[in-house]
Amino acid sequence: MRLPFSLLARAKSALGLDAPAPTRRLTRKEFYDLAAYCHVYAEQLAEYDQTRVNLARCNEFNQWLPTVKSYDLLQPRLETLKPARPIARWQVLTLVAVAGLLLFLIFGRRLNQSSGPIILYGFMFSMLIFAFFVPERLYGTTIELLEAKVLRVVEALEQILRNEELGYSEAAYFQVKDNLEAARQELRQQIDLAHRRWR
Repeated sequence: MRLPFSLLARAKSALGLDAPAPTRRLTRKEFYDLAAYCHVYAEQLAEYDQTRVNLARCNEFNQWLPTVKSYDLLQPRLETLKPARPIARWQVLTLVAVAGLLLFLIFGRRLNQSSGPIILYGFMFSMLIFAFFVPERLYGTTIELLEAKVLRVVEALEQILRNEELGYSEAAYFQVKDNLEAARQELRQQIDLAHRRWR
């Protein structure tokens, strides 16, 4: 059975195995648009629970990242930036439940009647512990971790702007600078608030 192309592409993207996009020249207009998008993106991310994995936001970031990394001035600065891991708690619990059920069906006949229920209840109890006490950031990319990734993009853009690598006019320079500063402040504020919750 062959998997649909879109499913394979999404799996490769989630694991960071997709082929890198061809290098493009970063123009002033694209830089300006990226700065404005980062500002809007930071405000959108602030609306979500920082401690949870949002699959739609992770997939959106994974589609955006190859485009950002394809620009010549950003590629070396963002080379180590990894894609988001769109793995939510319900997905892990479903996988564990199916695996547990299969193991119980396979090995259930080999267990005697006294130890079988103990193993089943022990497995269910460990699943509940996992569901409520293991933070999602250990296996997936939470909104907080996503904001940290976007912050890396913003800081790379700010570095390019400070180095005056694109030669903006004074008015355009300050518009881009304002967008990047607003995005950085929003992202840092949200990351700081998320860290305070864990203290």
